[in-house]
Amino acid sequence: MHTKILRSSWTAGSANGQPGPVLVSITDFAPRRITDLPGIYRAARRLASGWQELDGAHGMWLWAERTGRRCGAVAVWRDHAALRGFVGWPPHMDIMRTYHGRGELTSVTWTSDTFHPGAVWARAQAELLAARTARPGPDGPPRYTWQTPRRPCRRHLAGRPDRNRGPRPAP
Repeated sequence: MHTKILRSSWTAGSANGQPGPVLVSITDFAPRRITDLPGIYRAARRLASGWQELDGAHGMWLWAERTGRRCGAVAVWRDHAALRGFVGWPPHMDIMRTYHGRGELTSVTWTSDTFHPGAVWARAQAELLAARTARPGPDGPPRYTWQTPRRPCRRHLAGRPDRNRGPRPAP
């Protein structure tokens, strides 16, 4: 079955049109519940409305699978520092806290010597379609996946090994 990826119009950022190398990032969120999608869409549009204030943001497209099972953004940045600035941006942090634990978040980045919208979107779409079936091999760009528990709390963590120090001793 052919999957259709829908995208928004381009949302320009403060670095839009500036020459030079760029960093492209794709975020891919697969919510556990489809009923979360309206809130996710509204939150993404709120982020887009403030895109001009982000230092080093060339711009971005929002995207979604026609089936509604995955959504995210393709963003173009001046460099890694600009992307880190976005990750720590308070409106972005609020969304991450709100939807933490409600699905699987995957991201992939790559660099390009110049920004050509058609070429960037074509590669992004190919990455998104490939992500449905398999993770890339050693020659593909790195993917970072986070699966968070629905409701992390101490009782869920009891008895689990500490990530850095090995198993916890029995009480």
